[in-house]
Amino acid sequence: MTPNAPLMTPAVEPLLVADAEPATSALPAASLLQLIWLASPALPVGGFSYSEGLEIAVERAGVSTESHAADWLADQLHLTLARGDLAVIAQAIPAWRAGDLARIQQLNDWVLQTRETGEFRQQTEQMGRSLLDWLRNHDGANAAHIAACARMLPTYPVAFALAASPTAASVRDCLLAYAFGWAENMMQAALKSVPLGQSAGQRILARLARDIPAAVESALLLPDDQRQAFSPMLAILSAQHETQYSRLFRS
Repeated sequence: MTPNAPLMTPAVEPLLVADAEPATSALPAASLLQLIWLASPALPVGGFSYSEGLEIAVERAGVSTESHAADWLADQLHLTLARGDLAVIAQAIPAWRAGDLARIQQLNDWVLQTRETGEFRQQTEQMGRSLLDWLRNHDGANAAHIAACARMLPTYPVAFALAASPTAASVRDCLLAYAFGWAENMMQAALKSVPLGQSAGQRILARLARDIPAAVESALLLPDDQRQAFSPMLAILSAQHETQYSRLFRS
């Protein structure tokens, strides 16, 4: 296994549609600020406490330099986030806006059933609960939707979709916010676990920011039968992390 090896070999297909949504006018300030808020590391959901396998990859998979960390996270963005969480959010936001609770339950169940390790499932459950708690104290939240979400053991992608659904933002803009928030957390995890300096972290974040739009476009176009959470190398490392001798992160 080499440090630059992908998490798994993807089936690469060209994007057939440049824009899955029509162009819209400028986003209202309140909606833009809500997305910035949801993407912020200051959001009290505990995202900073998870490395999503990066910490154990430093010890077991040779992720020991800035370039290795950047490649690892770029692979994770395209091979797991775009084909899993981002694709779920792309479907969940319209479902919340339409009040389609059966569809929301289906998407939430899929996330729970496809988390490949205990750590990954605990992460999505804990962050989902925390975001729902935040929503209960947030102006503009739909109380009936919050109650419905609480009854289904909410996962983080589904709770994020609920938080983003009242905004005037397009689904694409919501996915961009989610992905950038993920990238910020992962960059911070790389700084602590490799370890790296702040300038290296900013270069990694710039790399991920360049890749995020393509990942979002892919997620927008992904039908249900192509959504997946299959990354064997990452799953094995996550399972090993559960018994790692010394660790900073919960995943």
